[in-house]
Amino acid sequence: MKSIGYLFVIISLLYGNSLFAQKSNQEMLKQKTEQRLQEIFNTSPAITGLVAVDLTSGEKIGWNSEVQFPQASSIKIPVLMEVFKQAHEGKFSLSDPLPLTSENTVGGTGILKHLEDPAALSIKNLGILMIALSDNSATNALIDLVGMSEVNSTLKSLGMTNTLLQRKMMNSEASARGEENLATPADAAKILQLLYKGEFVSPEVSNEILDILKMTDREDSRLAAGIPENVPIAFKPGFISGVSTEWTIVLLEQRPYAVALMESNKLPGEAERVMEEVSEILFNYFWRIGSASEYGTYVDQ
Repeated sequence: MKSIGYLFVIISLLYGNSLFAQKSNQEMLKQKTEQRLQEIFNTSPAITGLVAVDLTSGEKIGWNSEVQFPQASSIKIPVLMEVFKQAHEGKFSLSDPLPLTSENTVGGTGILKHLEDPAALSIKNLGILMIALSDNSATNALIDLVGMSEVNSTLKSLGMTNTLLQRKMMNSEASARGEENLATPADAAKILQLLYKGEFVSPEVSNEILDILKMTDREDSRLAAGIPENVPIAFKPGFISGVSTEWTIVLLEQRPYAVALMESNKLPGEAERVMEEVSEILFNYFWRIGSASEYGTYVDQ
């Protein structure tokens, strides 16, 4: 009986050491960050989804990551990707002129709607206007060029089965029918990872797309409020009634990361700074992960 008792004690000690092993500083920091984010999401009346990806390690922080959200103008990133993919395949050249038809000239954001008899712009310039000025007319012209089904087919081939382009910009009738442009935070984050790693079509194509995403005015970004001005970002936001979205790559030297943050069912005047507060928490987390030793001492860069 004594030998059985000794064996029990030894096993208990071994398992006890395993169960009570100290968490690393980084694990505890991530846990505290997730707790702070959860407090914000729980107190917001909106439905919120998030995926933040460490572009160095691939580690993720997520919340409602597989929920589909309306995308507003953020869906323009997959449209731009399809434009560059088809150009790479030789279907057209990015320098080819593309006339703007009256059918595709719509209101909302952009400059083309204000021009009288605009000359045909190059396909690439329309892509730049679609992202940098969120031009809805340019977007509609490019959707006609590449085809809505082709955009969705490419997304599906990449494994983004929950991201769908289902209507052109400013089509309220289609929106009322439920033909909304959709994505999940998980899909959006995967797309940003592909672009950052140069894995969409080719490194050159991925970099060209990222260069255009860097042209967007920083003042249009809600996430920029939590990121120092000297840290570059490549992003595309989206806003429609009750919805805010943003797909952003934060080019933090110490630890680059990608964020897909989405809100729906928002209430006017309530929890208006959720995205800004979340961005600040994430930036502080990734900066500390990138700047500190494994024991939490900040290392001179």
